[in-house]
Amino acid sequence: METDVKTFHDLIRLVQQNNFCGKCGGCVAFCSADNLGALEVGPDGMPVFADEEKCLKCGICYMICPNIRDLDEELKKKTKWEPPIGPIKDLVSAQTTNPTVGERCTDGGVVTSLLLYLLDNHMIDAALVSRSDGPFHRGPMLATSGEEIISASGSHYDESFSVIELGSHYSTYSPAMQELKSLRKGLIDRVAMVGTPCQIHTVRKMQVLGIIPSDVIKYCFGLFCMENFSFNDIQLRHLEKKYGFDLTQVSKVNVKEDFFIYLKDDRVIHIPFEEIDSIARPACLVCPDFSAEFSDISFGGLGSPEGYTTTLIRSERGKIVYRGALTAGYIKERKYSSAEKARADLIKFQRMIIDFSQRKKERALKNRGAVAGFIPPSLTPP
Repeated sequence: METDVKTFHDLIRLVQQNNFCGKCGGCVAFCSADNLGALEVGPDGMPVFADEEKCLKCGICYMICPNIRDLDEELKKKTKWEPPIGPIKDLVSAQTTNPTVGERCTDGGVVTSLLLYLLDNHMIDAALVSRSDGPFHRGPMLATSGEEIISASGSHYDESFSVIELGSHYSTYSPAMQELKSLRKGLIDRVAMVGTPCQIHTVRKMQVLGIIPSDVIKYCFGLFCMENFSFNDIQLRHLEKKYGFDLTQVSKVNVKEDFFIYLKDDRVIHIPFEEIDSIARPACLVCPDFSAEFSDISFGGLGSPEGYTTTLIRSERGKIVYRGALTAGYIKERKYSSAEKARADLIKFQRMIIDFSQRKKERALKNRGAVAGFIPPSLTPP
């Protein structure tokens, strides 16, 4: 009998073969045939059939893929999405009050401090985060203590991280979705997830469908993301030579208006996005979401001065967490000389976020347009 249900074969055809797959691992982590071993993550991070015979052809893997837009209207209703970049309940520039977090963080340390607030007040059991394990590489971690949460803050590197070796491959994208498989065991049932827009998108779609264990994710913290990078040793050495820095002297990296590399001698290397598009992950170039539009709170450095986090509160749940942490002294907001100055700055921040969001939507539309017949209507810029 013919069926309209799309399966993993359709993902291979529409997503993988068009080079759109972001290797988030969501289709593997939430496969309804997980216990049967139908899907697995291949050596290169690409989802593959482990045993096609065991596939239930239920269509879950297809529907939750961030490159498939089938559930977007339901998702917009669930998250009370508003044009052009999702709901905005408040927009502030803030920073941590924790000196250890402040020393390690990339921007203002607000994400880490909110996670600490949630953990300290028994509102979560763990936080799904990513931790730097090299100057240009991150890996996922399910943090269950304040120490682990702090260890994952920012893009700070110390002597415990290995020096880059010849012949390695690096990515600033962390496949956090794969860590969610461990939540199936039921030992942890309240989690705050920190993720890129595509990861938040996938989790929210799982929640729309009621897929276990997405129900344990109580808070979605999204990161502003123009693109993540995937590159090899040769490309990294090229950047090193062109911009005159030593990879062993990198203290942290950050993406704000452009790509920034901070060195231990206090120099900052500024690289325009246009120069590093060639090492951007292909999936990022077809992703239309810059500001994590389906999250409870979105975070980034865009607009805020050094040492502060631009914080976009989207949901009532996000507002309660932010205000609770602010009242409890985990974070503090940037002070202004007048209400007029504060209002003008926040209007400027909002315009910048909308502008970057529009640029990313237009880039996604253009790059998807290069593949005939695969331009979802929802990608059309407003």
